[in-house]
Amino acid sequence: MKVERGWVCCVLLLSSLAVGAAARKQLEVDISDFDEDMGLDDEELKVLMSEEEEEAEEEEEAEEATVMDEVHSDETDATASGKAGIDANVSFQVTYKTPVPTGDVYFAETFDDGSLESWQLSKTVKGDADDEIAKYDGKWAVEQLKENKVPGDQGLVLKSRAKHHAISAMLSKPFVFQDEPLVVQYEVNFQDGIDCGGAYIKLLSDTGHLNLEQFHDRTAYTLMFGPDKCGEDYKLHFIFRHQNPLNKDLEEKHAKRADVDLKKFYTDKKTHLYTLVLNPDNSYEMFIDQSSVSRGSLLNDVVPPVNPPKEIDDPHDSKPEDWDERAKVPDPETAKPDDWDEEAPAKIEDPDALKPEGWLDDEHEFVSDPSAEKPEDWDEEMDGEWEAPQIPNPACETAPGCGEWKRPQINNPEYRGKWKAPLVDNPNYQGVWKARKIINPEYFEDLQPFRMTPIKAVGLELWSMTSDIYFDNFIITSHKEVADRWAADSWGLKKLVASANEPGIFAQLTIAAEERPWLWVIYILTVGLPVSLAVLFCWPKKPDEDYVYKKVDPPQPDIEEEEEDEEEEEDEEVAGEKEGKAADAVKGVPTAEVAEEENEANAGEEESKAPERTLEEEPKEFGDVAQESHKQAVRKRRVRKD
Repeated sequence: MKVERGWVCCVLLLSSLAVGAAARKQLEVDISDFDEDMGLDDEELKVLMSEEEEEAEEEEEAEEATVMDEVHSDETDATASGKAGIDANVSFQVTYKTPVPTGDVYFAETFDDGSLESWQLSKTVKGDADDEIAKYDGKWAVEQLKENKVPGDQGLVLKSRAKHHAISAMLSKPFVFQDEPLVVQYEVNFQDGIDCGGAYIKLLSDTGHLNLEQFHDRTAYTLMFGPDKCGEDYKLHFIFRHQNPLNKDLEEKHAKRADVDLKKFYTDKKTHLYTLVLNPDNSYEMFIDQSSVSRGSLLNDVVPPVNPPKEIDDPHDSKPEDWDERAKVPDPETAKPDDWDEEAPAKIEDPDALKPEGWLDDEHEFVSDPSAEKPEDWDEEMDGEWEAPQIPNPACETAPGCGEWKRPQINNPEYRGKWKAPLVDNPNYQGVWKARKIINPEYFEDLQPFRMTPIKAVGLELWSMTSDIYFDNFIITSHKEVADRWAADSWGLKKLVASANEPGIFAQLTIAAEERPWLWVIYILTVGLPVSLAVLFCWPKKPDEDYVYKKVDPPQPDIEEEEEDEEEEEDEEVAGEKEGKAADAVKGVPTAEVAEEENEANAGEEESKAPERTLEEEPKEFGDVAQESHKQAVRKRRVRKD
């Protein structure tokens, strides 16, 4: 079945578009869907994109910063708070305002005021560490981002590498795990990547004697959440401490790993938003950049489980000595055959092999190099007796071999190996032994693990081999909507600016190919193959009829030429008849026809002397038949004349 060229062209075009879309998706160019990710309506987006400052309303009369175009950078004054600035390197216009929570929150921090007055640096030392590194002497600073900065927006930056860092701040009021969800959210940017270190936070327990100056690794905490990396292991921690209701011990419970590959969040040097939602029904969900990456239940999806098993193996039970766990045993009724030789070797010399002709038995495969000379600094007392280096024997180059000839080895047809009796079902099989079950003396059932120890402070206790880890916009609340609006006013602007400053699609393709050169092959196939096929199938071709006519058919004769050919054939026939009659006349056989032809010839000569008239000059009163006869007569006269 022949496919029309138009359909082939359409299929090629659609394939090229699909491949291009897939490549764009692989590079994660996610600028166009910013509005959907942030969940903003048209009015909110208009506020974010406004080039002019708007007056703050009610509680939102906070600090403002305006990011202006480089062209207008000299015309813009400082904002109302006096903290705003203009970055001449920012070419994307966006209005930034220090976010203010729109609902009830337990903690909110933006660092836009440039101070750490509400934060406490730890003054203690880390336990179980060498004295040289035991102190929490890592440096903290409040700075802007290195890249894609939003002037006026600042964050907390971990400045030291290979140091212990500890800093914490009190909540505005303790959070008690009762009937409201817990929502924890903050931003992290690994500005210089990350080799080994964490960026997680701890929510410190309200134990009644919490001292932030003594905050260290053993300080009681209720839960820990955030990214962590060591080697090639990329993690997103959610750890909570559960209290055993029987012995009051605290045990860490680790949530299952995230369902997505986390590597890109550690390596792209972008600001990412981490969110934890913990519900009173014991369900939890973790988000990165407002996309869910893990969800589960505190009862079923943590390790070790919150509730221990009801029954356990009896530790005093042991397997009987005569317990037979063998499902198969050697057949006792089968004996080794008499002709079974267990000592026969697996390989033997080939008895049919013959030494090749020309084999040099007296020559060695390697000989001393005759051109080698002992070095002048060779000391036989220190270095021993000097020997020339060995080289391949030149005499063996043309020979099939040198040295002692040995027969090649072949498989021994008599080899059978160690004899073993075939296996049969064990008639005494008792199954795999298991200890009997007993009631677990430590069993308990806690159906509300959500009700953890109340939290009173948030802290960062970190060790990192990489510096300049950026933290910003902490918020702890009971409403996911409050955290989403907070993210729209803070992280959303960072993402918008970063997206606007991203290189174009071709630049991204080039950068990706520099890291992975094999992508050039895909690029060539993606572009070259559709173009080649399009040219092959879609290039206009000449009609088949014209081609056949020009290359095969002979030239088309005119009508007059056809008539002349017919007249020549008729004249040849008449000439043949005349020759026959002339021959008869020569033989002396005169005929009436010959005489008649002579008379016609004489008449023709007379007519030839008369002026010849054209067909147009002939009388027009002749009918069609007479006129046609007249034309034939004229043609005959022309032939005779010629």
